[in-house]
Amino acid sequence: MYLGIDLGTSGVKSILIDDDQKIVGEQSSRPLEISRPHRCWSEQDPDLWWNAVCESMDGLAAHHGRELASVKGIGLSGQMYGATVLDASDRPLRPAILWNDTRTEKQCADLEARAPDVRRIAGRKPTPGVTATKLAWLRDNEPAVFDQVAHVLLPKDYIRLLLSGDKASDMADSSGTMWMDVAARDWSDTLLDATGMQRLQMPKLHEGTEATGLLRGQLADRWGIKSRPVIAAGGGDNACGACGTGVIHDGEGTISLGTSGVLFVAMNEMRPSYDHAIETLCHSLPGVWHQMSVILSATSCVNWLSRLVKRPAADLVADLGTVLRAPSPVVFVPFLDGCWSPRSDAEIRGALIGLQHSSGDEELTRAVLQGVAFALLECADAFRATGTSIEKLLAIGGGSRSDLWLSMIATCLGVELRVPEASELGAAFGAARLGMIASTGASTAGVLRPPKINRMISPVQDLAPAYAEAYRTWLSVMPEVRRVSVAVGAA
Repeated sequence: MYLGIDLGTSGVKSILIDDDQKIVGEQSSRPLEISRPHRCWSEQDPDLWWNAVCESMDGLAAHHGRELASVKGIGLSGQMYGATVLDASDRPLRPAILWNDTRTEKQCADLEARAPDVRRIAGRKPTPGVTATKLAWLRDNEPAVFDQVAHVLLPKDYIRLLLSGDKASDMADSSGTMWMDVAARDWSDTLLDATGMQRLQMPKLHEGTEATGLLRGQLADRWGIKSRPVIAAGGGDNACGACGTGVIHDGEGTISLGTSGVLFVAMNEMRPSYDHAIETLCHSLPGVWHQMSVILSATSCVNWLSRLVKRPAADLVADLGTVLRAPSPVVFVPFLDGCWSPRSDAEIRGALIGLQHSSGDEELTRAVLQGVAFALLECADAFRATGTSIEKLLAIGGGSRSDLWLSMIATCLGVELRVPEASELGAAFGAARLGMIASTGASTAGVLRPPKINRMISPVQDLAPAYAEAYRTWLSVMPEVRRVSVAVGAA
């Protein structure tokens, strides 16, 4: 048996797979809360992560104890970019600053000034979400905390520390920190120095398929695991999601509809984007990179509307049916936390435009789904501007349960979407696969196989012109939405 643990922004998922990669058990934690004490801030207490992991694992032990007992390998996946700063006793000094925190715009400019080669080394321009600028913010605004930082770990790597005692990370997750030379797959002393950091504060780097340590004996006893399984380096949630769906070859891609929306394409070489806020990162296996674009709010926009109208999000989407209709006349801008990619705008915020007395739940829900689809189209257009060809994508994440939403996205992007089996467990499943490779030495090609396809969603060609026109309208409102966002933020 092999175990995959995925630390998401909203909760933890753990799954068990057997030697044939069949899912034999799964368990989720209760939802995790995000703290937003100030505009642009997004934080979580790392202890909440560990409590959620233990809750998930305790659940597996209670319901699948026999299977869990024979686990040989564990893989870790998690939300990316979060700055978990530890003191000399390995205790968090403050809440972790999360991936969707956008307070560091000033530090992005400062990093480019201090390290003029940052784009060449890191493969892209600095954006507010990356880990390096978060530490620079601490340096500038919380110097007493910054001076006590002994180690910085990404969220899943803090879980690794508690699971095994090892301070280690993988290439894929760490290449998003803005501290790595992505082509060389190593820490960059130039970028570390530019933010006042040193290598000794960084975890040891591994390829995602490599073992980093063993599960602590007392934890193995707690969960009834007979031996101490190896823990694979793993990867960030998007790279692990790609491993879960077998997206490891040049030109293959996924579109993920989770808390955030992610467009992901694998590459056999590093292909940086210097002009757009597109990330070129290492993949979770040696000699492979990937290009990625992230919008900060995807299903979280539907959850926001759910809270607003006081109806379950699933009911709102289900009421729309499965057949795509003409675009909603209401324009929704989904940048509730700002825009990370591809425009890298920390100031812009969400908007609903064109409301009427007749605007009800269904029209607002369609507008929200449409706004997210247009944001993903903007990402796809930026990919294409760098020479990336997008023909078919695998659709993963909780939002992929909605055929209507997938049909809307397929029509906007002009691509066929393929929905794999177990699409919602992509990251945890990919982590379990990496745990299998680390513990058995099996080949990546043999383990990271493409999934069976549950269904395919094709563009609705008759509606493509209407959605293209609606997209142009959506783009046209951006300057005014940004102007108002800045004015409101300054008030």
